[in-house]
Amino acid sequence: MNKNMLILFISIVLAVLGYGMAFTVLPFFIEELGGSGTQFGILLFLFGFMQLVFAPVWGKVSDKYGRKPILILGMVGLGSSMLFFGLASAIWMLYVAQVASGILSSAMPPVAMAYISDSSSEETRSGAMGRIGAAGGLGIIVGPGFAGILAGISLTLPFFVAAGMCLLTCFTILACLPESLPPGKRMAVMEKINLMEIRGMWQALSTPVAFALVVAFTINFGKSNFTGVYALFAAGKFGFGAEEVGAVLMVTGLVYVLAQGLLVGPLTNKLTEGGVIKMSLIGSAAGFLLMLLAFDYLTMLVTVGLFNLFNAVLKPTTMGLISKKTTTSGQGSVMGIAESYMGLGRALGPLWAGAMVDININLPYLGGALFFLIMFMISLKQKGQLTADLSSYQSAEQQSSRVGTNI
Repeated sequence: MNKNMLILFISIVLAVLGYGMAFTVLPFFIEELGGSGTQFGILLFLFGFMQLVFAPVWGKVSDKYGRKPILILGMVGLGSSMLFFGLASAIWMLYVAQVASGILSSAMPPVAMAYISDSSSEETRSGAMGRIGAAGGLGIIVGPGFAGILAGISLTLPFFVAAGMCLLTCFTILACLPESLPPGKRMAVMEKINLMEIRGMWQALSTPVAFALVVAFTINFGKSNFTGVYALFAAGKFGFGAEEVGAVLMVTGLVYVLAQGLLVGPLTNKLTEGGVIKMSLIGSAAGFLLMLLAFDYLTMLVTVGLFNLFNAVLKPTTMGLISKKTTTSGQGSVMGIAESYMGLGRALGPLWAGAMVDININLPYLGGALFFLIMFMISLKQKGQLTADLSSYQSAEQQSSRVGTNI
């Protein structure tokens, strides 16, 4: 890992450390304010919807003005929302904070991925994205554990500490991270920005990255059925509190670090991106079903770890495939459209899961298993879409470049 990747790695660790702390206690905080699974689902829907709307905007802006200032802006938004969470005394205040967070923090994922694309070769890109994904996992390892301890003092304390982590990340990026996109490689003229890039998202479905974008949606729609209601599922089925939930999520983060940091590169080299995506889809479906069979704390740890082992490699592999099928000039824009599809999953997944958990505690996980299984069956018929052969890109280069600039 070179110096720039190391600095980006550290920055993401700090950011996700704060987010992991806040996310762990948020379901319990909502219940304290009088809410339920439906309100939590709406809260996560707002975040995902804002990312759907604004992620392509920030990707496009970074193609014009560079990656570094947009990364800083995203961290300012995340930190501000964490602070407002801690000050909230009613659920509507959480909604306001989440909307603001979604608008600004949606800059982080696509621009970070574009930074990696700027700084790595095609051969090492999937592995580099996996290592950056592992940075998020490392933050998740430490964050929930701290959250469980701090929540014993006050449910709002983790939010304030998370805001501090975001502030520290801003300083790290500002002082240490060099710009990856020099002025000479930036877009000379930025296309008109539309907040809702429906046309661009639709156009992208006729390019070589189409199925990979559907998988990008799948990643977060399916996973939201785990993360979106896990605290409520664990509390209802096993009586877990913030401390126990934090411990299980620490296992989740550990699996993410090991899988994304150590497995993505070797797996994609051996199986290709398409093979890894198929394996991850069927493994994630099996993981959901096994979690429903857990009967105590230990079996819950094992089944959650297994689910996340497969799910952890899905995002960096998919993003690496999309990047390889895209021309150099529009990486930020294309990563933005990919983040929009993931944002759509983040928006719809929790909304559905939150409503289902109030009906039956097992329904979100049954639905998640079915969804991943359907996507696996579809992937078996997508051989051309799940290869990184750039020769197939050349025949659609003009159309795909429109997507890279108009999305």
